Amino acid sequence: MLAQGIPCEAISIEITEHLLMDNQVEVVEALETLRQQGITISIDDFGTGYCSFSYLKNFAFDYLKIDQSFVQNMSIDNKDAALCEAIIVMAGKLNMQVIAEGIETEEQKQLLINAGCTLGQGYFLAKPLSVSDFEQLLITQNQSYSTT
Repeated sequence: MLAQGIPCEAISIEITEHLLMDNQVEVVEALETLRQQGITISIDDFGTGYCSFSYLKNFAFDYLKIDQSFVQNMSIDNKDAALCEAIIVMAGKLNMQVIAEGIETEEQKQLLINAGCTLGQGYFLAKPLSVSDFEQLLITQNQSYSTT
């Protein structure tokens, strides 16, 4: 539990591939300390940097976030769709969950679900919200689930 009363399990840290290239020993130690406290680690914008598969093998990530540049064109570009599918399968084999960024259409959402991606973010799912609007969204969704 953090000093602010927030459980560590409620926190997720996002890092980019670039961070892994600098001071690897220090980064590995810091990530391991965070994970031991229960904080989850995500690698953000996967596929857009100087990714090395050794990073995925040697670092303990909980989530791999597919960059929106792949998601945006997957319905019109078979290569982007294939890359998204390959990332989803690879992450699953490495015991990581996948979050697709930049979902803006129902078609993108459905293609990702069909490929095995169960987590996503983007304007199609929700626009950025204030705290009060987010709380109201949660209340509304909880009420709709409890009446079905």
